[in-house]
Amino acid sequence: MAYFLQQIANAVPVAALYAVLAFGYSIAFAVTRRADIAYGALFAFAAQLFVLFAGYGWNQLWLVLPAALGFGALGALVYSLGAAVLVGRHVMRPLAFSSDNTVVVAALGVVLVLMETARLASDARSLWLPPLLATPVVFWNDAAFPVALTVLQLANTLAMLAMIALGAVFLARSRWGRRWRAVSQDRRAAELCGIDSASVYLSAYALAALFASLTGMLAVSYYGNMDFGAGLVFGVKVLFIAALGGAGNPLRSALGGAAIGLTETLWSAYGSFLWRDVVVIAALVLLLIIFRRERPVI
Repeated sequence: MAYFLQQIANAVPVAALYAVLAFGYSIAFAVTRRADIAYGALFAFAAQLFVLFAGYGWNQLWLVLPAALGFGALGALVYSLGAAVLVGRHVMRPLAFSSDNTVVVAALGVVLVLMETARLASDARSLWLPPLLATPVVFWNDAAFPVALTVLQLANTLAMLAMIALGAVFLARSRWGRRWRAVSQDRRAAELCGIDSASVYLSAYALAALFASLTGMLAVSYYGNMDFGAGLVFGVKVLFIAALGGAGNPLRSALGGAAIGLTETLWSAYGSFLWRDVVVIAALVLLLIIFRRERPVI
C-alpha cells in the first residue's frame, strides 16, 4: 500500500508538468487548428539553455548558486522567447492557415534546428545541475516505506498549477482573451469585426512559448538534465495529450495531460520502463481514433 501511495505522490509533479504543457500548447493550437511539434522543442530548448547559462555563470563568472540559476533563467527566457517570436513570425504564421502537411514539415525543421543549436552550444556535452531543494517532505511516516516528495517537487507542482490558474483567468477575463476566443471560434468573422488575426496568432504563439519555456526550466531544475532529443519526444507527446483532452480548450487539455501523467507514472512503477512511451503513445492514438470528433472552443 505504501508503495502505491508513493507512486501516486510521484505522479502529482508529472501530471502537473504535462497539464501545464498541454495548457500552453492549446493556446496556440486554438487559433490555427494545426498540429505543431515545435512546441516540445521550445520546452527542451529552454531547459537546455537554462543549464548551459547557469553552468557558465557558475564556472566562468564565479557567481553564487542562486545568482547563477537566475542568470541561467534570464538567458534561457531571452533566447527561447526570441526563437519563438522568430519562428512564429517568419515560419509558422505564414503557413498557419495553409495545409496541415506544410506546418508539420516546418515544425519538424524547427525541432531539428533548435535541437542542434542546443547541442552545438554545449559542445555536445551532457551538462547537469546540482540537486536543488532535495529535502524530503514526508506525508506518511511508515517505518518500512515512508511516502515523501522533495521540497522542489512540491514547489514545482505549485508553480505549474499557479501557471494554469493564472493563464485560465487571463484568457477568461482579459481583452486579449476575448480577441483570442473570437479568432479561435471563427477567424474570418473576427477579422470582419476588426480583429487582426495575424497579431493574435503571433501573440498566442509567444504566450504558448512562455509556458513551454518556464515549464522547461522548472522540469530541468528537478531532473538536472535535458537530453538533446527530448524536444521531439515531448512535441509528439504533448500533441497527442492535448488532442485527447480537446486541443482547442486549454483547461480540458490540461486535464488530459494530468491523466496521462498519472498513467505514465503508474506504468513506470508496475510495467516495463522501456515500453512506457510506446504504450502511452499507442494508447493515445487508439483513444483519438475511437473518440475522434470536432470539439468547439468554449
